[in-house]
Amino acid sequence: MARHLTLRLADREGEAMDHNVIEELPLAQRLALAYAPASARLPTLALLAFDAQLGAIVRKASEPILGQIRIAWWRDQLDLPAEERPRGNRVLAMLEAFAGEEEALRAVADGWEVLLREELDEAAIREHCRGRTGGLQVLARHLGCEDRDVELAGNRWALADLAANIGDAKERDRVLAIGKELPARKAVLPRGLRPLAVLAGLSGRSLSRGGAPLLSGPASVLAAIRLGLTGR
Repeated sequence: MARHLTLRLADREGEAMDHNVIEELPLAQRLALAYAPASARLPTLALLAFDAQLGAIVRKASEPILGQIRIAWWRDQLDLPAEERPRGNRVLAMLEAFAGEEEALRAVADGWEVLLREELDEAAIREHCRGRTGGLQVLARHLGCEDRDVELAGNRWALADLAANIGDAKERDRVLAIGKELPARKAVLPRGLRPLAVLAGLSGRSLSRGGAPLLSGPASVLAAIRLGLTGR
């Protein structure tokens, strides 16, 4: 009886921690996550939360070296066996679901780190997209999903998210120019990747509007709901 109660309490604590992780996601990611199938929800949250934490490091870095040090911490933890990683970081614990995919997860960190360079040139933008898209491909493999259009959807999201959050007009133009190179067709994704379908659809709208925020007004929210329900 005592053991059962302990397990129940541990489950509740984990649920509370997961809720806290969700609350730290950007609004578009939170909305997209709501459409994940139950079996895909935790791994999807893990990947989105990892990506969001790296993005927050870049945005908040007062000096590039400080951001690089913090991103290096994540790479260092992913180099360690799971049992040797520090306890208490819920996102790091969630990433244990992707055992064997640490190289691709480190590449996600590398993709964010390039944004700390003095100038965001075309090569850096493409490297950023490759890193973040690689993380989504890890998620697709973990869920056993066909990843035919994951690269297209991931690139669309990475570029739109970058364009919406970049301050330099010339750099934004570079991002948008790469976005115009993407195929115009919609990404076709399996049900397990429904959150990515939501983000990709919102990103297409964003890029067509010159890098507007992914959620910018009632029309974008309605579009997200439609994408969440139908995938297109």
